[in-house]
Amino acid sequence: MLFTDYLFEEVKELWDEYLQHPFLKELGEGTLDKEKFKRYLIQDYLYLKEYAKVYAMAVVKSESIEDMKFFQQSVNGILEDESANHIWYLRNFGEKIEELEKYKITLANENYTSYMKSLALTGDLKELMIGVLPCAWSYYYIGIKLKEIYKDKLEGNFYESWIESYSSDEYYMCAKRNIAFVNKLCKSIDDNEREKLKEIFIKASIYEMQFWDMAYEEVK
Repeated sequence: MLFTDYLFEEVKELWDEYLQHPFLKELGEGTLDKEKFKRYLIQDYLYLKEYAKVYAMAVVKSESIEDMKFFQQSVNGILEDESANHIWYLRNFGEKIEELEKYKITLANENYTSYMKSLALTGDLKELMIGVLPCAWSYYYIGIKLKEIYKDKLEGNFYESWIESYSSDEYYMCAKRNIAFVNKLCKSIDDNEREKLKEIFIKASIYEMQFWDMAYEEVK
């Protein structure tokens, strides 16, 4: 069994709870309050900025040029490709992209990004990658599941572009690259390290749920 298969079994119940979250259910149905979606986009835009920093820190910790290139490409993908859909929606909301950083990051957002950055600063590449993996992977899981569940409600759905973005082949390749990289890093870990990394993965997945809570309930 691949290490990521083991991790998935540990969090599948939680990830399936994501799909029952009112933010994602209403997004799939097309009934989500647009102000909640706007608030989410702004916080996620701020999140991606910090998320990219974690991958940037990994460049410094990398021992090979191949690994450095992987993390460099990841940073570019986050800042250019993943942010593009956020920017498209936010411009439609009348937001000026160059002014987004004036918004205050919420406590839930700061807790999550601070946790990832702490792993990047104090841990090794394995810990760093396990800390960021739930974001890249769970978003594809959510995107593909929403597309499947709400396939009859996508036409005319204001949130169709978001769902299509995270269920796309391009995003799948991004998630797949992260999964493969983790399996490469973790192919020779012992039981103690396996347990430690599992706990990081679960904790980061819980932070993901808290991010959805924040987006829906306007938790400060």
